[in-house]
Amino acid sequence: MKILKNYYPQLLVILQFGIIGIMLLLMRHFINSVSTFILFGLGAILGLWALRHNQVGNFNIQPTLKEQGELITTGIYRYIRHPMYLSVLLMMLSVVIANPTIVQGVLFLMLIMVLWLKALREESLWVAHHLEYQNYQKKTKFFIPFIL
Repeated sequence: MKILKNYYPQLLVILQFGIIGIMLLLMRHFINSVSTFILFGLGAILGLWALRHNQVGNFNIQPTLKEQGELITTGIYRYIRHPMYLSVLLMMLSVVIANPTIVQGVLFLMLIMVLWLKALREESLWVAHHLEYQNYQKKTKFFIPFIL
């Protein structure tokens, strides 16, 4: 069990990219309507907006804290704590809508679960190491601005 705990962050990243890879391999259409184009575009814009405020040196793909990591509370981070995950979900939802199969739906639900677990782990680490994070949690939503 200790081995799993030690590799849990890496396992979540492998699952995330594995699921995304399978979803992309199984798709027949990328963008097949205005709605899928808009949804994918919104996800991409959201991700770029998040990256604009969370510089690459501060960004971590694994659900761990960087030693010199800073809490970002500007831009989209003013409203939600995990905009990069929302970005990924919006873009992959466009893939599901363009390729509506049971398999794609199940994979998308699995992706939601993996990103949710990553976000929960990150939050527990932030709370344990940075006192200001609890105040940040009270002011922001988890994934969806003004809702969740």
